[in-house]
Order: sequence, then C-alpha cells, then structure tokens
Amino acid sequence: MGQRSRILAEVFGFDGWKVKGAFFESADGKRVTVARATDTRGAKLVLVVERRWMARCSQCARACRVRHEQLGARRWVDLPWAGHPVEIEYAPSRIKCRACGNAPIEMVAWADPRQRQSRRLQHHLAVQAASMPVMHVAALHGLSWATVRRAEQRALERWDASRPPRVLRHVGIDEKFLGRRNQLDEKFVTIVSDLETGEPIWIGYGRKVHVLKTWLNSLTPEEKARIQLFAMDMWPAYPAAIRETPGLEHAAIVHDPFHVMKRAVVALDELRKEVFFRAGPELRRLGGGHGRRWLLLRAWERNDKSQQAELRRLFSYNSTLARGYQLKEEFRDVLAAPTVTAMTKGLARILRRTQSHRVKPLRRLHDCIRNHYDAIVALAEHRPATGRIEALNNNWEVLVRRARGYRDHEYLLLKLRFMTAKPIRNERDVQRFVALAAA
Repeated sequence: MGQRSRILAEVFGFDGWKVKGAFFESADGKRVTVARATDTRGAKLVLVVERRWMARCSQCARACRVRHEQLGARRWVDLPWAGHPVEIEYAPSRIKCRACGNAPIEMVAWADPRQRQSRRLQHHLAVQAASMPVMHVAALHGLSWATVRRAEQRALERWDASRPPRVLRHVGIDEKFLGRRNQLDEKFVTIVSDLETGEPIWIGYGRKVHVLKTWLNSLTPEEKARIQLFAMDMWPAYPAAIRETPGLEHAAIVHDPFHVMKRAVVALDELRKEVFFRAGPELRRLGGGHGRRWLLLRAWERNDKSQQAELRRLFSYNSTLARGYQLKEEFRDVLAAPTVTAMTKGLARILRRTQSHRVKPLRRLHDCIRNHYDAIVALAEHRPATGRIEALNNNWEVLVRRARGYRDHEYLLLKLRFMTAKPIRNERDVQRFVALAAA
C-alpha cells in the first residue's frame, strides 16, 4: 500500500479495509481528469475499497471462508469531505455461512444491510434533522427528501435499540386530534407514554376501548404487575379498557388535574354566559361581559391589582357569579392538597355546596366530581408527573408544524421519543450519538 492509499485508508477509518483507488466523478457519471484545483469543483469523490480480512456474515457476524457468488460493484453515500460529496464503491460477495445456514451478502463495516448510506452519515443527518426540517437537510447535502428521512429513521432506530430497557411503572394515556383534513378513518390517536421519563412508547389509531386494549394485551404478566398507576384525562373509554384487562386490578387510575380543573373552568364559563344573558343595566354598563372572560377563568393570584379590583366590582353586581368563581378557586386549591385526607375534606365541602344548586353548570360540575371521585382522590395519593402528558402534546405540535404533517406515525413516534429524551445537549452528547454509527 502506497503512502497515498495509506492516508486515504486512515481517513476512511475502518479496520480490515483498504482504499485501493480514488477518483473524482462529475454529475453525469464521467471521471474528471484533474489538471488543476478548479477541475474538481462540483465533482464527487469516489473511494474504491477492498477487504483485507475474512468476510463475515451480515446476519450472525461469523467469519465465512466459502464464497457463494461475486456481485457487482455497489456504492454507498458517505460524509462529504472538503466540500465534495463522497461515495464508497465496493463489490460485495454472497457467502455461504455454516453457522446460520444462509447465503447472505457479506457484512460491510460502514453500513447496515440493505442501506445505501453509511451509518456515520445517517447519524449526522439525524443530528441536523433534530433542529431543522428534513427538506432543509436534504437540500444541504444534495440528497432527496426520502433518502434523508429513511437515513434519519434508521439512525434513530439504532439509538433507540442501544438504550437500556426501563421498567414501566407510571403510564400516561392521552388522545390527540389529527385534524379535520386528515384522510384517515380515525380522527384521533391514542398516545401511551412513560410518565417517569415523559417518553411516548405506543401510538394507536382511535380512542375507543379496543384500541387501548390492543396495547394492554401486548404486555406480559410481569410488566402488568410492575405498573402502579395510569394517568389520563376524563375520557371514559380508557378506564373501561384498563378495568376489562386481567392483571391490572391493582393499578390505580389517576385523572390529570389539568383536565379536572378544566371541568370547573367550563362550568364557570357557562355560568358567565347565563348571567350576562340576563344581565341588568349595571352589568351591561360593564360591557356585557366582553373582555371579562379571561379575568374570570384566570387564577386570582395571576391577576394584578387593577384586574382584581375589576373582578370585585363585577361580583358586587351578581352574587351567583361570585359563588361560582369562589368554587373554582377553591377547587384549584383542593386539587393541590398535599394529603388524601385534605383532598377528601375539600371535595366533600365542594360537593355540599353544589349538591342542591339550581344553577345547571354547577350541578353538572357536582355530578362530574361524583362520577370521577376515586380517580381525583388518587391524585393526592400518588402525585404522578401528569404535566409530562401535556408536554408531549406540545412536542407533537412542534414536530408537526415543522414538517407540515406526518404520514408515518411510527417515524413520528421515534422523533417524539428522541425529542423528549434530549440525548443531544452539548458537544459531548453529539460525539456520543455519532459514535453509535461505529457500534
């Protein structure tokens, strides 16, 4: 091996392989004769490599001596160098493996089977696609959108497979509306996540009982025994699916306090509409309720002094609206109670105040609390990190807005998991992620 080939082999960076030739090629596939530096502008560099060590099976990684068939030359896209696109050219062999009894194509060190990009290129594309649309990454490297998308998915699958398995104890369940323009039969998807990490673990189409049971039935008895609780909103199909699944009788069902509080906010908003619909001249002089909606729905401590004074003036004209607002604020404090006893006493006080109420919105709030009483009380006992459910929805919206939608939800699930785990925070994390390409 000459000095030039040795330098190229060191740059190539794979043991057991050598660079036996290198040339520049134009966009139309013709070799470029280099007479001066300007002759290579816009040309790609092709590295012709050959194997120095014994071939290995791509399925079981065993060394194989017997060659079954010699195939033609193939190319793999590699990382660009000095402004030039780089391709690796090699003629692989189909070998006879005595260990697994198959005749696969031999393993190459730089790429996975049935892939036409090197692993290190795939991981660099995944790093860039984490912060910009796939279309921009494709334009940056001169690749097609589909090529970058497949390369990124392969890199994320490799990253996901390298992670140690986690014990699933706290499960978050939520539905996501796909939009009116979506062409799927189901307009909702069910997202199952690990509340301890905030990462999604499963996506199913629809939000009915059988959809969630599809995932629940895929769990082993040991996995079901380790689950301590399920956190969700107040959609009735999800608790029904859990209670109908054997092996989950011990698991607690906890309602997300965000959605529980939303019922009280909706009740207050309906009460506000009824009050201002029958408003007298005093209330009408305040604007008929226009601009006061968010003052009523916002927490008291989040209003400044002038807004609090305006609310006091508003309540002085209507005591029913004042009682509804007081119930809403008291309900907020009850949901933040530190113990089960404190929450039980607080819920009992609210139920007494709304039990015989003639105002329909407050009566509906009373019935809602009674129907979901156990799941609300379980919130004080377990206190799961339910905020991660809504954070996952925000990450979903960010990804969908950046890419203008996704058709492959398994690919979206991988990107959501990667975005939630945040494995790339600094230069060291980038190096660790790129190093997975050599594994």
